[in-house]
Amino acid sequence: MAERLVGVQAPAFEMETALGNGEAFGKVSLEGYKGKWLVMFFYPLDFTFICPTEITAFSDAAAQFNELNAEVLAVSTDSVHSHKAWINNGLGQLNIQIASDNNHQVSRDYGVLIEDKGIALRGLFIVDPDGVLQYSVNHNTNIGRNVEETLRVLQALQSGGLCGINWKPGQPNL
Repeated sequence: MAERLVGVQAPAFEMETALGNGEAFGKVSLEGYKGKWLVMFFYPLDFTFICPTEITAFSDAAAQFNELNAEVLAVSTDSVHSHKAWINNGLGQLNIQIASDNNHQVSRDYGVLIEDKGIALRGLFIVDPDGVLQYSVNHNTNIGRNVEETLRVLQALQSGGLCGINWKPGQPNL
């Protein structure tokens, strides 16, 4: 598994997506997020147990991320057709897109691919408006992430200063 260090240019990508309306498809690329923050999270599989809780929580918080000049993108190795079916038969309408890393290249480039299973760990990455990877965390497949913590980290990164332990928005930098 490749290891990605923060502070370097994020690996470029282009992927097809299922739009949150469950009707249409789209395409995304790292270049398309230039000038915005990108919160990109990988999850193992559609139609599973923990994944819908994360996707719907990030979708519900999409407006909060947008207020911070950030877009949220979910990614798995499933096809866009599987994503579309899941939106229409389980998840419901979303405020985010779900990207398909069918060839596993993006998961591999971001160091989250479990090669022998062809699925991704629960990797979460924050990329700044210049395309530099600023945050990276991986969870095993059985542990969900925390949207509030992701928002806190994004705001800490945007604060431009040193943020001590348990820093919260509105608190001074060190």
